[in-house]
Amino acid sequence: MCIYLLMEEANLVEKLKKGDQAAYADLVGLYAVRVLNTCYRFLLDKEDAEDISQEVFLEVFQSVHSFKGDAKLSTWIYRIAVSRSLDALKKRNRKRRISSLGKMLLLDEVSHWIAGGVMPDKHIHEKEKYQEVMHALDSLPENQRVAFTLSKIDGYTNSEIAEIMDTTTVAV
Repeated sequence: MCIYLLMEEANLVEKLKKGDQAAYADLVGLYAVRVLNTCYRFLLDKEDAEDISQEVFLEVFQSVHSFKGDAKLSTWIYRIAVSRSLDALKKRNRKRRISSLGKMLLLDEVSHWIAGGVMPDKHIHEKEKYQEVMHALDSLPENQRVAFTLSKIDGYTNSEIAEIMDTTTVAV
């Protein structure tokens, strides 16, 4: 099964490199939701996430010739998504402050909200928890926020995060 997937991925990449529009549509179909969710988790704004997602796929299509196949195609795409999202955050001039993860109380109860779930309007206490978590996430240094989001929210392994962030597993 794994060899089949690698062959399929290699075939898709070759088609993309030849400018095949149907392959591009397949690529978007395969990765659109995860790329959008990844962008949203960093930007916390639906419209911005949609814009950046489009930019990600445009960049993938334009730079597919530089894809060497050292990593999985999905890893390369998510690396672009993270990079573009962080660039967008920098453009907004968001404040970056150091804080510890210990401030993030009750994360398990609100992690589904961070992942794009619906926040209950009726419960003020739950809304306050959500705001605390979002504030704590927002205050993390960029590399910690990326690693934390990819690990705890997106569910990537440390080795996958290291590939996406282009760093070592120990650094993650």
